Amino acid sequence: MMVIEHTDVYALAPHHRFQWEDAQNSYVILFPEGMVKLHGGAGEVIKRLDGKVTVGDVIADLKATFPDAEDIESDIIGMFELALSKAWLHKV
Repeated sequence: MMVIEHTDVYALAPHHRFQWEDAQNSYVILFPEGMVKLHGGAGEVIKRLDGKVTVGDVIADLKATFPDAEDIESDIIGMFELALSKAWLHKV
């Protein structure tokens, strides 16, 4: 398993596009082989990635945006792990 560090910077993988999809009523990742509908806070994580912000920046921003969310940091790290395992993201 890959270790996600707070100083790591990630971006959407080449040939992948992230967008809000009205028909799905959620964020999605589009790629040549298909589409992934993102549930829950997954879209909130991905929409913050621009190839410049660190994982720590994303965590801090989401903690500030959702102050009542319990154990949000482990959920965010889990989303990074999932997205990397599916090759939706790449390390910058």
